[in-house]
Amino acid sequence: MMTKVARAARAEADGLAPLFEKCYRFEDAERVRRTGFYSFFRVIESAQDPEVSIGGRRMIMLGSNNYLGLTNDPRVKEAAIEAIRRYGSGCAGSRFLNGTLDLHVRLEQRLAEFMRQEAAVTFSTGFQVNLGAISCLVGKGDTVYLDKQDHACIIDGARLSFGEVKKFKHNDPSDLRRQMRNDNEARGRLVVVDGVFSMEGDVSPLPEIVSVAKEFAAGVMVDDAHGIGVLGATGRGTAEHFGLEHEVDLIMGTFSKSMASVGGFIAGNATVIDYIKHRARPLIFSAAPPPASAAAALATVEIMDREPERRERLWQNTRFFAEGLRSLGFDTGQSQTPVVPIVVGEDLTALRLVHRLQQEGVFVNCVLSPATPPGRALIRTSLMATHTTEQLARALDAFERVGREVGLVKAVGV
Repeated sequence: MMTKVARAARAEADGLAPLFEKCYRFEDAERVRRTGFYSFFRVIESAQDPEVSIGGRRMIMLGSNNYLGLTNDPRVKEAAIEAIRRYGSGCAGSRFLNGTLDLHVRLEQRLAEFMRQEAAVTFSTGFQVNLGAISCLVGKGDTVYLDKQDHACIIDGARLSFGEVKKFKHNDPSDLRRQMRNDNEARGRLVVVDGVFSMEGDVSPLPEIVSVAKEFAAGVMVDDAHGIGVLGATGRGTAEHFGLEHEVDLIMGTFSKSMASVGGFIAGNATVIDYIKHRARPLIFSAAPPPASAAAALATVEIMDREPERRERLWQNTRFFAEGLRSLGFDTGQSQTPVVPIVVGEDLTALRLVHRLQQEGVFVNCVLSPATPPGRALIRTSLMATHTTEQLARALDAFERVGREVGLVKAVGV
């Protein structure tokens, strides 16, 4: 291992400015590689189906956000192909200037209808939605209140704003109320929460959050990236799940989960959406979502509406797998959704577990700090509507074997 002096000398020898010394000091990835359990940037050689190919081996995919199993659906693929035939491979500019297609307009109209909101606007990625919407809405004198476990793009969007950023305890409306009560100088207030928290699969207590927000005349924005297509009587997400579609001001969604594409959107009051369209820098200064992505997302909205049985199957698989893990003695935290974590504790144990599961033919994700609190390393699994019971049973068998090896599952009779 190089010393600080050696690393600085190496950077200088490579002809790099002092700015880049930090890159040579960065050891986190190399430290994990030395364990032999590095499990990031794995190369997948097939579609995001219930089984994928890695290094020529078939593996059960339990690490994808493809909740409804639509990324390889022939109808979605054909919609994308037809869009390329008609519009080409890209838009050659931003939505603000030359990049808006009639396809984007149709998609936004359909999204607004689907979400039961007045209007919607699409961005090139879900990350950009939160980055752009929050930073342009929250200005000087305003305060934005975030759940401590909010996604990184929410945090970054708040940081880019000119307002004050305050974080309340995870899923704790009373702490939100306390902070708002003590904040007498805020001109405008916005509360931003995940509908479904992506690491541990727990759901925001939205009724209580909305109630507190009303007390202090605060707006409410919900990032429903992992809720749309999953929660609600018709798959419209967390707000529908709680019967709060007309109480939440803004709902953000992404195309990269249930909607089998890439991009994102935000839906809400037409005047607010129009303001975001004209003020959100990540929208104005980024290339428009490519035709294939927009067409694929539009196709999935129609399928979600017509095929509720996909969501029903997703929940059947979720119950089967989550109950199977718990029966083996795994700690699945507070998960209430198809995101099912296994709380491991130590980073090295989590890394070893992921490595061994891959050897057993099961793909899962490793979640380490800062994505989770220190000492609470997770294995993150997520279910698809297209998993078969046989695939999930095989995965549970692998979890049992590997869990015993690392001490998370006790032998029978112990």
